[in-house]
Amino acid sequence: MTRSEYYEALKSLAREKRAQYGFRTARVLRSDLRRIYRDEGITIDLWPYKLRKLRGAYVNDELGPAVLLAKGLPADPMVFTMGHELKHHFVDRDLSLSYCDPSNESNPIEIGAEVFAAELIYPERDFETDLAAMGIAKGSCAPEHLVRLKHDTRTTLSYTGLAKRAEFLGFAAHHSLARVRWKILEEQIYGEPLYKRIRRRRKQ
Repeated sequence: MTRSEYYEALKSLAREKRAQYGFRTARVLRSDLRRIYRDEGITIDLWPYKLRKLRGAYVNDELGPAVLLAKGLPADPMVFTMGHELKHHFVDRDLSLSYCDPSNESNPIEIGAEVFAAELIYPERDFETDLAAMGIAKGSCAPEHLVRLKHDTRTTLSYTGLAKRAEFLGFAAHHSLARVRWKILEEQIYGEPLYKRIRRRRKQ
């Protein structure tokens, strides 16, 4: 099996799991993934975020399958990491330990987990359909378009994930979205989020 075939097989598996668990939108939450974890008998352990540069790890030993998650991850990266570790459970459970940190991100096994997680949250076909509905053609996607896409779909796929996909599918030039300050751009378009307004008022 070539790498391309391997990644396509993982996308297909992710879509099967979406159908099995009734995921109908691009907004997949931690509670949605916990249903899969419960059905699969996977224990979740939260680790202090500053312990290492570790986002997550999958262990399958005599105690059964378990996933370690960095406790301080923001909501979207937490969902993605939970999806990432599910790939290891479904495909790599013969490995004693799989972990996700910057040291092994170029490993095809880890890239495959990223591919699976992205497809589980927001399938490529839906992504392309939604951009087309916005009138965005191949090669014309700008950062503002992805901010609006995330706002409209309420997807839990991060801006980094959306940008990688837009570049991979040819909607944007390679590396053209790499250094965008997404949260600043989001505030410029949609205004200051409510939690910031509340926090500022409490300080007054």
